[in-house]
Amino acid sequence: MSSHDAVTDAANPAEPGTDSGDKRRWIALAIVMTAAFMDLVDATIVNIAIPSIERDLGATIGAIQWITAGYALAFAAGLITGGRLGDIYGRKRLFLLGTAGFTLASALCGFAANQEMLIASRLLQGVAAAMMVPQVLSIVHATFPAHERGKVFGLFGAIVGLGAVSGPLLGALLTQWNIAGLEWRPIFLINLPVGIAGLLLGRKFITESKAPKALRLDLVGVLLVTTALLMLIYPLTRGRELDWPLWGHLMMAGSLPVFGVLVAYERYKTRKDGSPLVELSLFKVKSFAAGIAVQLTFGVVMGIFFLVWTLYMQIGLGWTPLRAGLTGVPFSIAVSVAAGLSVQKLVPRFGRKVLQAGALTMTAGVLLYLFEAGRYGTGIASWQMIPPLVVMGLGMGLIVAPLTDAVLSEVPREHAGSASGLINTTTQMGNALGLGLVSVVFFGMIDDERLRKAPAETGAAFTDAFQNSMGWVAGVLAVIFLVMFALPARPKQHLEGGGDDETAPEAGVGKEPALTH
Repeated sequence: MSSHDAVTDAANPAEPGTDSGDKRRWIALAIVMTAAFMDLVDATIVNIAIPSIERDLGATIGAIQWITAGYALAFAAGLITGGRLGDIYGRKRLFLLGTAGFTLASALCGFAANQEMLIASRLLQGVAAAMMVPQVLSIVHATFPAHERGKVFGLFGAIVGLGAVSGPLLGALLTQWNIAGLEWRPIFLINLPVGIAGLLLGRKFITESKAPKALRLDLVGVLLVTTALLMLIYPLTRGRELDWPLWGHLMMAGSLPVFGVLVAYERYKTRKDGSPLVELSLFKVKSFAAGIAVQLTFGVVMGIFFLVWTLYMQIGLGWTPLRAGLTGVPFSIAVSVAAGLSVQKLVPRFGRKVLQAGALTMTAGVLLYLFEAGRYGTGIASWQMIPPLVVMGLGMGLIVAPLTDAVLSEVPREHAGSASGLINTTTQMGNALGLGLVSVVFFGMIDDERLRKAPAETGAAFTDAFQNSMGWVAGVLAVIFLVMFALPARPKQHLEGGGDDETAPEAGVGKEPALTH
């Protein structure tokens, strides 16, 4: 995301001297918050529409994964660079450019003629989001004085919670209604009027801001990290369809040396001009290194669960998108409630134990879900899913809200911006990796012959695959619980006081991906 230099402007924000100025400021806030909401909803909408996309375009298993993982990968690869471009060339300029790109990509997604066009459009959408999203809280930070930012960041948190609840429901309704016979396409086309309005109003009401000492770009670092991730994720998504060819194994093995080259280059870049993509010195801080591991593995969990869950309900159980979307509402509400409690009440009193309790609670919910799927089979009802989903949601809420502050708590203040950007990027990378692993933990359990048989056969196959996936999710959550012992017992409150205020924008954005992807 944007570097910590981005907040230098915000230390002395332009105080509007008239009521008109105040109104313009709040209109600007509404514009950037709407853009954040649009990105948030878009990610959650897509999962619920995947079965409809698969039927309409005849999408393969690999294509289904790339429609979701491609967005996460492009978003992850561009996040830090997008933030720095805003610092250098202006946050308003990059926000408008990102919004225009996101709107165009949404149109291309909505009018996609085949799976290849949809995948390419989703990649473009991820790149555009990486330019747009980092500017949102940087613009807020540079526009509002310190005494107002607490209220503004509270609004942002409410927007995140609203997006988490409304995204799946909106996607379900738009898909179920089949507006003008367009089936799944309105989930993307709905972004067009929102994006156009954001562009027109943004040009008029958003004030431009830049960082006086922005870090330089590290395009070589971006290229290396993207190459390494592609070498790892592409064979995972295509491997099953191609019967796991030798070149796939070689590519996955080759990703490790590329990551090694990335580390070596980042060290060189640090010595050369002090503006690497990845600030390697951060990993000397034990709590940060452990936190990044938690973010990565938690992203993997979310990537696996949400896609597998959708496929299980809609294809395996034959439910409509609306029924699947409504079934997920208790989960979203539980996440929002637990997230609010954890930050305001529990973490200040119990510290790290809250996050670990979240991991154990979520594991319990996963195991309960696994048990129920086996016991009731394809006859499972929506109401029977509510207990495991609520338990899982409570556990997730206890983790996602306080995790960013826990990871940042022992990071030196001058590196807070870089650390925040790395947290966000790592979460998205984990998400893309989890979506790639779906072909192993879920589709690897399904015989193509069974899929071509009667619905009962398909339902049994998907139920077995869902149980296998949930077993893997439980195992990863157990690892996360153990790694959390390396986090500080009682995280420092970074956001208290003016001196540490610089972490606020990026910490807020850091919470967003965990709820969406």
